[in-house]
Amino acid sequence: MQVILREDIPTLGKAGEVVKVRDGYGRNYLLPRKMAVLADAKNLKAVEAQKKQIEAQRAKDRQKADEAAAKLASLELTIAREVGSNDRLFGSVTKVEISAALREKGVQIDKHLIELAAPIKTIGTYEVGVKLHPEIRAAFKLWVVRQEKK
Repeated sequence: MQVILREDIPTLGKAGEVVKVRDGYGRNYLLPRKMAVLADAKNLKAVEAQKKQIEAQRAKDRQKADEAAAKLASLELTIAREVGSNDRLFGSVTKVEISAALREKGVQIDKHLIELAAPIKTIGTYEVGVKLHPEIRAAFKLWVVRQEKK
């Protein structure tokens, strides 16, 4: 069975592509969930018109991601935390806190886009990655420093 994808599906392809799938997968999963439509002449014509819009939107998204990557590359972020023995933090620095600190600097990055293997538990300098677009990754320096006691 041939279907036209309405959205990006990592295992099959991108929106607007015509792909061949097994009949059961198409009928029981893709079509009922409106993730794809049957590839007939009428739908193929409609998709051709939409492809131009999709490509324009992807180019626009990529340009925004490039601009954000350039902004992030020059950014150095500092987060101050209370520290115990051996320079270990009380608590940790997580994606949520990094996202909030970026927002204070004027950069809107969702916490799910931040690539952090595990929460940061010691003071130091870290290279934090951000996946802005499927093809674009950016990184910035994060300084975790000792908070001055009051």
